[in-house]
Amino acid sequence: QVQLVESGGGLVQAGGSLRLSCAASGSVSVINTVGWGWYRQAPGKQRELVATISSAGNTNYADSVKGRFTISRDNAKSTVYLQMNSLTPEDTAVYYCRLGSGFPEYWGQGTQVTVSS
Repeated sequence: QVQLVESGGGLVQAGGSLRLSCAASGSVSVINTVGWGWYRQAPGKQRELVATISSAGNTNYADSVKGRFTISRDNAKSTVYLQMNSLTPEDTAVYYCRLGSGFPEYWGQGTQVTVSS
């Protein structure tokens, strides 16, 4: 199976930046034919979509992060990134990466992002 490993989370002060990474292992041919997504879930809230990038490189963002977050991918490394700038406490959540949509679909283990005020 394809496995996703996330990294880059941590504690940051409001106004700071973090860069999340999600590296996939498995069939590179399959990995690079599908899109990626970043999601987040705060305590007591539902998981929400943060950003997506298609296999063609098209990107979409939640309104709450537009202008602050950037999703990108490196096909050679089978990795997707989420650059997060101007962070606020409202961005505090566990962030999950997703590869593919529907079947097949793979998820990372989640990485905690905590933004202090």
